[in-house]
Amino acid sequence: MKRIICEAIKGKKVLTFYYDGGNRRTEPYCYGRGKKGNDFLRAYQISGYSRSGNPQGWKLFIMSKLSSIIITDETFNKIRPKYNPKDPQMSTIYCKIEKTSV
Repeated sequence: MKRIICEAIKGKKVLTFYYDGGNRRTEPYCYGRGKKGNDFLRAYQISGYSRSGNPQGWKLFIMSKLSSIIITDETFNKIRPKYNPKDPQMSTIYCKIEKTSV
């Protein structure tokens, strides 16, 4: 799964996946390991299901809860406001978008 997520981040490709009750469409920015050992994806959700009722915005997804991951042909070219490539929730970062790369 690491290769798929990093491929999407490197190519700035929109990801779709099933998570916590519904399908989500996201722009993946940062993928890494949290301080307690869980892998996380920091992404900007652009549409789809949201348990909180807010289907757009920055989300931190627990990788073990993701399924049906698809890299789409859709790309994104701008960095969303408030993106932090040094995500404080992650102690190790596997791959990320650099602020200067978009």
